[in-house]
Amino acid sequence: MSSPDPAPATHVDLVCLGEPLVEFDQREDGSFVQGHGGDTSNCAIAAARMGARVGYVTCLGADPFGDSLMTLWQSQGIDTAHVSRKPGFPTGIYFVTHDRNGHHFTYYRKGSAASNMTAADIPANYIAAAKYLHVSAISQAISKTAAATVKRAMEIANANGTAISYDTNLRLALWPEERARRVIHETLETCQIALPSIDEARLLTGLDRPDRIVDFYLGLGTEVVVLKLGGDGCVIATADSRRTLEGLKVDTVDANGAGDTYAGTFLAGLASGLNPFDAGSHANRVAAISTTTAGAASSIPTRDQISRYPLSTGIDPEDRI
Repeated sequence: MSSPDPAPATHVDLVCLGEPLVEFDQREDGSFVQGHGGDTSNCAIAAARMGARVGYVTCLGADPFGDSLMTLWQSQGIDTAHVSRKPGFPTGIYFVTHDRNGHHFTYYRKGSAASNMTAADIPANYIAAAKYLHVSAISQAISKTAAATVKRAMEIANANGTAISYDTNLRLALWPEERARRVIHETLETCQIALPSIDEARLLTGLDRPDRIVDFYLGLGTEVVVLKLGGDGCVIATADSRRTLEGLKVDTVDANGAGDTYAGTFLAGLASGLNPFDAGSHANRVAAISTTTAGAASSIPTRDQISRYPLSTGIDPEDRI
């Protein structure tokens, strides 16, 4: 059973739950620049920068890396009241290296504080009072206790009318393909919003065409499917309608975190009252702009940066935020 909240719940639009990480990103001279990442953390930051009220639920080490994440979230106006610190367990880190084949990740997360999350760390009233709960397959893969934590959070959300957003982020270094496929598809049966990416969706479903993949996920009972196509845009679908949004042409530097930026922007749009198609159009633009800067969290644009982005991207001035 989850522990009661220490104080009356603060109402937020979006609660993100998962594993944050400190990032070390390689630059052209071989040096590494410290930043921040982790898919649900990136999502939370993107949503907050788009004006949503956001809270984060996780566990951090009682270490300087954990301190830096707390400082980052608080600087973005993200509620950290339900972030636990676990002395004796480290905050996870990862390194990003680059070559002609793209970027590559090396993780040091085993035994991290986040992987030691339990259901006792979940603020039930907080999740129950939110509009959306966002979780990720990565958090289910890092440990059995973290997977159980995600499951319990989803049970609370479903029991209280909090819509669940699920990113199928697939990391086969963390769990076997067959187990990942089973868990991800079972999870989607209890979610309202699915946010798969095309490459992982092809592997998980065995299907190739985007429309067939979207049909598959809708068939699991998901109300809104957003199939992210990378630089080619996205497909957004409900039971009654679907739309393909083409990718924007930008000078891409680093696509690290673009999918998470899309997710956070999309959820912020829904929380503000936009329909899925308008929210997706907005998210498509913001995610594209995020690829023009290196880093995960550091590349997420603010609304002011979006409004000043050059028209050469093909962004209609009437669509500016």
